Amino acid sequence: MANNFVFNDSLPVAPLKIAALESCKELAGMVNDHIVRFRRNDMEELMRRKEDLHYRGYDVDSYLLNCRCPRFGTGEAKAVINESVRGTDIYVMVDVMNYSIPYMVGGYTNHMSPDDHFQDLKRIVGACVSTAHRVNVVMPFLYESRQHKRSKRESLDCAMALEELANMGVDNIITFDAHDPRVQNAIPLIGFDNFMPTYQFVKSLFAHDPHIEIDQEHLMIISPDEGAMNRAVYLANNLGVDMGMFYKRRDYSQVIGGRNPIVAHEFLGSSVEGKTVLIIDDMISSGESMLDTAKELKERKAKKVIVCCTFGLFTNGLDKFDEFHAKGYLDYVITTNLNYRPAELLNREWYLEADMSKYIAAIINSLNHDRSISATLSPTEKIQRLVAKYQAGGYEYFQKLV
Repeated sequence: MANNFVFNDSLPVAPLKIAALESCKELAGMVNDHIVRFRRNDMEELMRRKEDLHYRGYDVDSYLLNCRCPRFGTGEAKAVINESVRGTDIYVMVDVMNYSIPYMVGGYTNHMSPDDHFQDLKRIVGACVSTAHRVNVVMPFLYESRQHKRSKRESLDCAMALEELANMGVDNIITFDAHDPRVQNAIPLIGFDNFMPTYQFVKSLFAHDPHIEIDQEHLMIISPDEGAMNRAVYLANNLGVDMGMFYKRRDYSQVIGGRNPIVAHEFLGSSVEGKTVLIIDDMISSGESMLDTAKELKERKAKKVIVCCTFGLFTNGLDKFDEFHAKGYLDYVITTNLNYRPAELLNREWYLEADMSKYIAAIINSLNHDRSISATLSPTEKIQRLVAKYQAGGYEYFQKLV
């Protein structure tokens, strides 16, 4: 039986190849497996395609490109591609936040930084762009996305990085929950798609919590600051519940750790007493602001505090989250598998993961067929349909849908 990702009425623009950098191999492998299943889902269509030269390289066991970026003893690197990419549609996948990959320089062990990963991305692009039909970049965490605007004498790193990729010949950049998607204005002549994991958050929430009630008396969406308002408004409208917002009162007379310290979190919104509150944002970096928000909500007598963030970076470690969970300030945290997560995070009882691999596979498969992805960009209908089914059939019925 065919599914929504089998396009019987359109040809791929070129044979598909996924160039997975070492930082992103696990996620890319999952994406590859989904695409293989999409394309082998309809056996009748599969047999027809075998007789058609237009589908050369369409049905294969793997779309992963044999490539790597080895390093010299000096720490310098190069891209090596071990198979032909002529005429192919390449999707280069990179996780610039993966700090787990070591390399040796002068007898010392270094770990790859976001800068190192971005350089490897450019190496792979440079090695294949002259012969490939099209080169696309899948960068879930947009490199330097927090340096998207200039304050006084600062560099505009995100804009410069995007311009570099555009000048190298990249056709499309695919990212998730960009810190400020307006940075795409730096590259107006190539594709830039910013996807949100809202549907996957809702799906994970329902799967984990069978008794959550979706109505204004029992659930509320919280924006931890003014920057996350759009995310919170979108989710609250789709679930049909109220939302609230914290704003950070800062001391602009001081600079500590490169930023103005937060003096207090002020809350705007109706009462959270007795409600499950869902805090939504793009990332957990150090987590201090998110934890302060969770504590404030518990002190305002919220029944349950759940955090949903696209990227769980936890740059200051997990101890503070363990402490807040133990004290009852925080019930659980949901993040995606779009960036590297250490084993100790995956084993935490307060941690849940929203799998994004099928979503990425659907995006890549649609683009490879030059099909519209507008429905994918705005998963409103999927969320509302999921909520309706959840409320109609409860958890047991929902489990059959997942």
